[in-house]
Formats: sequence, structure tokens, C-alpha cells
Amino acid sequence: MNVADFSFELPKELIAQTPLTDRTASRLMIVNRNSGELTHTQFPEIVSYLEAGDVLVLNDSRVRPARLIGTKADTGAKIELLLLQPMGGDRWEALVKPAKRVKPGSVIQFGNGGELRAVAEESTEVAGGRVFRLEYQVDDIETLFTRLGEMPLPPYIHEQLDDPERYQTVFSRSIGSAAAPTAGLHFTDEILTAIREKGVQVSFVTLHVGLGTFRPVTVENIEEHQMHAEYYEMNEETASTIREAKKAGKRVIAVGTTSIRTLETIAGRFASEVQACSGWTDIFIYPGYEFQVVDGLLTNFHLPQSTLLMLGSAFSSRDILLHAYEVAVQERYRFFSFGDAMLLI
Repeated sequence: MNVADFSFELPKELIAQTPLTDRTASRLMIVNRNSGELTHTQFPEIVSYLEAGDVLVLNDSRVRPARLIGTKADTGAKIELLLLQPMGGDRWEALVKPAKRVKPGSVIQFGNGGELRAVAEESTEVAGGRVFRLEYQVDDIETLFTRLGEMPLPPYIHEQLDDPERYQTVFSRSIGSAAAPTAGLHFTDEILTAIREKGVQVSFVTLHVGLGTFRPVTVENIEEHQMHAEYYEMNEETASTIREAKKAGKRVIAVGTTSIRTLETIAGRFASEVQACSGWTDIFIYPGYEFQVVDGLLTNFHLPQSTLLMLGSAFSSRDILLHAYEVAVQERYRFFSFGDAMLLI
């Protein structure tokens, strides 16, 4: 299957540049993943499409303000780092711009007097990727990130956020992502309460979103694409809730591609049994994949030729999903991180 099979025409003006004032004001397209039937509604109506006994699984990862703007210690040249994930021992994997100026041994300084220093150690296989060793004097480096860093918005968003919390889900609690699990941005505490009151179990997993989620597919044959590994966790409370629901014949609805990748990774690890665990996943889901846990997927509208679009096509079919995207363009849905939502069920 070729990457070109997942192309579609997207007018640039449909790329949402700012979040809606009300998180729940987005539109919601309901897609019957078997028949392709489409229904257009507003996001709060998601409650009516969930049933008592269902399990709604959300990713509670919180975005780290890890876009750092600094200068080279020797030349004063402006350098931008996007920290992706820690590697232990104050070593971090990162993307750097402009990468050609940062060689092994280069030192980047951030803050007044170099409160934070990043020493380049080696390049990675990813374009613009480097491993840095961070040097700092505080006990908790996250406090430095909060003070010196910026929210790492995707490159297709050109507007600044007035409120950085709008790029966080209301239920985020485990800091570690380089990008938001955007399907969860639509929820408010009030909607989650209404969902619970209907008898739906609301459960959480953690997957720290890194390069694997938004790295472009650069090969023609998608089966040759290699996902970048991302860290995940599932506790026993969530695992037990899902096991009981599946035994009772109830549905598991994943909120976002990160949640579905976590659930399917764990099912594959334990022969379709969901168990509490943690680890790293580089699972790449594309058409032909047989889902073991998930019965429904809430997701946003994604980039052409992206792994996220391929995952959605696997959950339904390529033809059904691309038709839904064609209709979304015609109906002027908002696309990408701050855009509208789709429920495949």
C-alpha cells in the first residue's frame, strides 16, 4: 500500500489556527465504520452515542513546555530546541533548528546567564535530531521548562496561544508529551460528568506523545515506515475496568490515536489480554491490522498521508474514511489540532 493512497485535497483555510473559546463548541461527525453512513452534529451530542457499560479511555499525558529558544555559547546564533523525551542521566532526545549549526560539542544556553545549558552529544537517525546533555542548578528541571520554555505547537499553527492551557486537556496530569493528545481537547469536566452519569466508565492511560505520532511518512510503501517509540503506562484500575467490560460484551471507546495505540500495544503484548503495564511502543497501525480491544474511536481530522490517517483507515476502511474527509472539506469542518472531531463507531 502506497503513501499516495492516503492523499486528499485540503484547503489551507480549513486548518484551525486557534482553539474555540468553548472547548465543546466544535462539530462532531459520526461515522459508521462499517457502512460509512455519516451524521453531522455538535460535540456535546457524543453523550448520546455512548451507552451504559461502555468504557471511554483517555490519554492523561500533559504537554511539557519544551520548546526552548536559546543561543550558541560560542557565536550567539539563535537556536531552537524541541525536547522530545528524556533518555536518563539528564540526556534528552530533541529536534533542533537550524540543525546544521549544531555539531557534537556545541553548547546552547537558555535564560539569564545560562541557567540551562544543552550540550550536543550526537546526532540521531531523525532529520534534525540530536541527543543533548542538560546542565542546570535547580533540583527540579520541570520548573525551568515552565519558566523558560514555550508550548510546542505544531508547525502548521501560526497563531500564538493566549492561554497555554488550551493546548492541554482538562484531565491532563502526567507531564511528558511534546504534543497534545488533541482528541481529548474537546472535553470539559461537565461533559465528562454527563458521560459518567449515563453509566459510562471513564478510564485513563498515559502515552507521552513524541516524534512517533507526528513524524511524516517518507517512504513510498507504508509498510517500510518505522514509528518512533513512545512511552506508555496503564494502571490496574484501567486494565480491570476494560477486562470486565469486554467480558460483559460492552464497548471500549478510545479517545485519540494515542489511546488506541496504547490499548492495542498492550493487547498484543499479552495475547489479547489487557494487563497493567508500562513500556515503549512503536506500533504502526495501518489497513489490514486486526483490532483486539477497541470498538470505537474519537479522533480529530488529520494531515494527508499521515500515520494518524492510516490508523483511522485501518479502524474503518480507506474508502470510508477518505469519503468522510471529502465530505468534511465540503462541509467546512475545521482540521487538525484545534479542529473538529470524528467518532468512528
